[in-house]
Formats: sequence, structure tokens, C-alpha cells
Amino acid sequence: MDSLGKDRVEAVKLKNTVTGRESTLATDAVFVAIGYTPNTAIFKGLIDLDENGYVIARDLTRTSLEGVFVAGDNQDSRYKQAITAAGAGCRAALDVVQYLQEHPL
Repeated sequence: MDSLGKDRVEAVKLKNTVTGRESTLATDAVFVAIGYTPNTAIFKGLIDLDENGYVIARDLTRTSLEGVFVAGDNQDSRYKQAITAAGAGCRAALDVVQYLQEHPL
């Protein structure tokens, strides 16, 4: 997808990855989504994942591995939005601070 316009998005150029057909769609804005599959394969066998690949969180942010926390789309199979990640990121950051206070390096 390429955006078209001088000072703002006016259209996007699309390419069908199956047929190769290209088209242009007029629009005032673009929201880019990165997909519906959680990018958690690197954690398989290290922390608990559910059957769909989402990280299983305990107490909202803690994973099955002590000292490892999770936030956002990788644990949220329902909402999957940036605000979910921002809120969960803040929770995880506060939990990390508490963990480090309780387990000094």
C-alpha cells in the first residue's frame, strides 16, 4: 500500500497479493493494522501461551516465568487495539517497578 497526496493522505494505491491487480482508493485517512495473529512464537516453551498463541497473564501482567511481564495485543485476544497496549504497558511498567523493589539486582 502506498499513500498518495501532497500534504495529507488523499488516496492509497492497493495491490491484490493473490491476483497482482493494482487499484487506487480515495480516502482521507489510513489505519494500518498489523494482523490478527499474535507474534509470540519466540516465547513458545518459555512462557505459557494459550491455544491461539496469546500469552497467558496472571494478575493482569505477570507471565508464567518470574520477572517476565506482558502487555498489549500479545495477551489481549479480544480488543487488540493500541489503547489496550498503552494501558497494559503502563500496568506492566508499574509491576516491573514493584518487582525490582522486591528483588533488588
